[in-house]
Amino acid sequence: MEVRTPIHHVDTLDAINATPLPAKAGKEPQLLTNLASVERRTSPEAINHADTRRAYDVFANVQGRDLGGVAADVERAAADVRAELPAGNTLTVRGQVESMESAFTRLGLGLVFAAVLVYLLMVVNFQSWVDPAVILTALPGAGAGIVATLHLTQTTFSVPSLMGVIMCVGVATANSILMVTFANDQRRDGLDATRAALAAGAARLRPVLMTALAMVVGMLPMSLGLGEGGEQNAPLGRAVIGGLAAATASTLFFVPVAYTLFRSGGYAGARHGGVQPAEAASAHA
Repeated sequence: MEVRTPIHHVDTLDAINATPLPAKAGKEPQLLTNLASVERRTSPEAINHADTRRAYDVFANVQGRDLGGVAADVERAAADVRAELPAGNTLTVRGQVESMESAFTRLGLGLVFAAVLVYLLMVVNFQSWVDPAVILTALPGAGAGIVATLHLTQTTFSVPSLMGVIMCVGVATANSILMVTFANDQRRDGLDATRAALAAGAARLRPVLMTALAMVVGMLPMSLGLGEGGEQNAPLGRAVIGGLAAATASTLFFVPVAYTLFRSGGYAGARHGGVQPAEAASAHA
């Protein structure tokens, strides 16, 4: 059985208490005040749940700031509140912050695993542990260029900028492979490590510059963030441009120096127990 009273008839506690309740046949109706007590209390208008637990949602939006900076401020404020929470209560920052942290973690792990995999593949290709290490010496320069460019352009780290990091690492590694491969060929012809590195830098200057310049020019319109929604992909272009600019300089100047330092003790060939410089010179003759 259900009893309903019009809203305009229950505007006071006395009116609610005077609500008549029908009874079974043969019995007189009763008022609500004879069967129950009514009192005023405060309760939430809507009750939310996280899984099966009752939850109170506090919403916040980001305006004029990056999500990571706001999340850090919110987390600091939440840490102070957590210390005063009663037992059994928890405070969790959720929403887009969770998606951002998950994406950054996965992309960061992917970048690390990609670098390790590329290094191991180059070890198999060059049959050497040293040449791949020399090739990867260009990557710190690329990282410095990316950080500097994003800082100068007031661009925050985001998923597009991390994608640009991955693209930049691939191009920088390819250019360094050109340098080291040519230097190894020169050492097979009898040159020492220093002259082989200088010859590689002179001979591969144009291909390295052309590859980097083509990528930079292609990313320039994207980095300006023009058009509707252009700001979303602008970090990708800026990361690639800054990283490739620094990686190209590192490939042309630092990689030859690293090659000279690591290979000054004699040629270690693309094959295990490779040909020494004197033997290579006589074989070439």
